[in-house]
Amino acid sequence: MKVKLELEFSINSSPQLLYQYISSPSGLSEWFADNVNSRGEFFDFEWDETIEKAKLSNKKTDEKIKFRWLDDNGSETEYYFELKIVKDELTKDVILVITDFAEEDDIDGHSLLWEKQISDLKKVLGSA
Repeated sequence: MKVKLELEFSINSSPQLLYQYISSPSGLSEWFADNVNSRGEFFDFEWDETIEKAKLSNKKTDEKIKFRWLDDNGSETEYYFELKIVKDELTKDVILVITDFAEEDDIDGHSLLWEKQISDLKKVLGSA
């Protein structure tokens, strides 16, 4: 059984630049997966020769992108991950809010993986 996680990371970047890195196959390949390819709304995410397939289910330019994972038959599953950009009006901080799912006994490991990936993203953005 997977549980829903919500993680927040402060990113020193404009929402417009950050969106390029969370929404395009080339941007995602620089920090999220070893390789990302897309055919229309379908995306292949590759890690160490393992390919996970997802469908782009929602996007709003410079604000958010949501991918729903597909099973081996290409059918949509109940699991997804969403990357949402929130700009604090007072502090002007840009926050990346991640919604994802993890096995109950692997929440810590999953959170650490996201922290590593966000660290890579910050390096790519030059905001580390």
